[in-house]
Amino acid sequence: MSKAATRRKAPLQTPSVYDSNAIRDLSGALNALLADTFALYLKTKNFHWHVSGPHFRDYHLLLDEHGDQIFAMTDALAERVRKIGGTTLRSIGHISRLQHVEDNDADYVTPQDMLAELRDDNKDLVGRLREAHDLCDEHEDVATASLIENWIDESERRVWFLYEATREKHAP
Repeated sequence: MSKAATRRKAPLQTPSVYDSNAIRDLSGALNALLADTFALYLKTKNFHWHVSGPHFRDYHLLLDEHGDQIFAMTDALAERVRKIGGTTLRSIGHISRLQHVEDNDADYVTPQDMLAELRDDNKDLVGRLREAHDLCDEHEDVATASLIENWIDESERRVWFLYEATREKHAP
């Protein structure tokens, strides 16, 4: 067997300071977050592309900004999985098996329903980020915990903006 063929068959063995249980637990949690992040990104872009109505420009720009922010999480999540010694997502099918964010394939969704659905999805993501943060604390993974803290803040900001955009009447 050639050296190249041998290398292709060699397992990924990234050096890690974490034991095999920590790598398994952390990689599993981060891959689930990565799947949710991709699913939420695509749903946000779907709504960005299909929003309509009198607030079109504002919602279109808001969802574009949110999409960019969500997509920015993906590479850092995947690279963190690799840094700790795990392997990450490999396909759309892999994403669909792990994602918690529900797809929306409807032909038409009202702008208010789009924003409300994204608000709830982002709020749920905050909860899953907090669970992953607790797991990081359990395994003393301060680097991942630090990243997650920023993503929680960004996600909470999206929840806030989407909440305000869906309010029927503002309190005095």
